[in-house]
Amino acid sequence: MTKPVKIGIRLLVLGAAGMFLAFTVWNFHLDRKFIFFPEKEILGDPGRWGLSFEDVVFPSADGVKLHGWFIPFPGSGDTLLLFHGNAGNVSHHIENIKLLHDRLRINIFLFDYRGYGRSEGKISEEGAYRDAEGAHKYLLSRADVSPSRIVFFGLSLGTAIAVQLALTHPPAAMILESPFTSIKDMAKRSFLLGLLTPFIRTRFDTARKLSRIHVPVLIIQGDQDQTVPPSMARRLYNLANGPREFYGIPGAGHNDTYIIGGKTYFETLARFISSSLQRRDSLRTAGRELAP
Repeated sequence: MTKPVKIGIRLLVLGAAGMFLAFTVWNFHLDRKFIFFPEKEILGDPGRWGLSFEDVVFPSADGVKLHGWFIPFPGSGDTLLLFHGNAGNVSHHIENIKLLHDRLRINIFLFDYRGYGRSEGKISEEGAYRDAEGAHKYLLSRADVSPSRIVFFGLSLGTAIAVQLALTHPPAAMILESPFTSIKDMAKRSFLLGLLTPFIRTRFDTARKLSRIHVPVLIIQGDQDQTVPPSMARRLYNLANGPREFYGIPGAGHNDTYIIGGKTYFETLARFISSSLQRRDSLRTAGRELAP
């Protein structure tokens, strides 16, 4: 092989390696650009709404320092672990948290994924899963939280994170509001993103996982949601194992379910949580009675 040919081959190899590296970096940023929209500025805290709360710093499962708020309801060991959506941070949910706290009379823990609010790190699908594991572990460390009476509540993107956590840490019940089947299914709704679907690494494939979870599931969906097709919520409902419940809200979009749903919205949540916790207690009692 002549020297010029060898040099040419080396240049081709280096060029291919460079293109692969550039594509990998581009692909990584593609996911972030179209999926995650974190905001760092905290716009307020639960104290502004008259809520007593604890400012919490805790580690994710892989050691990233995360931030959250624990809002206790005196005398209750029942706890709602909330997973917010892909945009903003915990401070964008304070109004809803105030209403949930007052109407459900339950402890609430909400936290920011890495890269959101005061949480450190950079967001990714796997990172969000590790963050959820850390949040759950933190709750289990608290004496005022009953481990068997934790309810997961996912909002939009948070539904996929709640479902992933439920695979390994089944809650007493799970609420999925404005859920989607997978990122690839969402991408296919856009012509441009549909063309890029083969290159999107992030999956959040709830449809593939939900049937493997055996806890009560409540799916909430506004019929005027312009972000996530309501048909996705119906598909997930059909995949869920019983007990399952679907609560459709006429006239509600993606982010105003609790506003449009009003009193019925909170009554539905309260009833579902109460019946699910009673079911969990009955199963635990029956298990003790059947034990040798």
